Amino acid sequence: MRCTRRAVIASIGMGAALSARPAGAQIGTILSAPVTLVDRALEDRSTVDIAKDNEIVVKVNAVMADVGTVKASTEIYEQRLLVTGLFDDRAAYDKFERGVRGVAGVKRLYWHVVYMSDADQKADKNLISWARALEINSKAEVALAAAKDVHHLNYRLATDTFATLYVLGRALSAQERSLTLAHLRPINGVRRVVDYIEVRPRAK
Repeated sequence: MRCTRRAVIASIGMGAALSARPAGAQIGTILSAPVTLVDRALEDRSTVDIAKDNEIVVKVNAVMADVGTVKASTEIYEQRLLVTGLFDDRAAYDKFERGVRGVAGVKRLYWHVVYMSDADQKADKNLISWARALEINSKAEVALAAAKDVHHLNYRLATDTFATLYVLGRALSAQERSLTLAHLRPINGVRRVVDYIEVRPRAK
């Protein structure tokens, strides 16, 4: 059932803010296009489903706080969790991975966190800065928001320091999925698009 604006606004009292996200994700959201509570009302899913996502995000935030890092970013949709990041500390990487994989309620985990020593990072000319990754992600958000016949609020985007753009979410048709990818692939700076879009029409 599609949620109403009133239901979404009322859901603030469920225990945690719907916009709660790990520190890395917060930076991207603030600098690009924040998803507001009113926007949430337009998503093709229920407030119960949104609340489940929020519970998972709170748990992942706790893991990140325990590790003491902001070197990772998360996106979530329908309990499918995407995690990206780059660590130069192996122990912190291992602890973070164990913690995230232990979070209850995750239906599917897309793990794209990489360990790379500081020396290797400095030697790798293909890495882009975090600021550049945010810039690319912002362009992708704008492209989807302006795209005709794309329900952009049903998608989550993340760009990593390898200039890979990840798209997570739900298309209402195979044609919409194709259109979404067609709008993302030409974006300047994107080297690769990883598609985690599920195709599922609205329930009748």
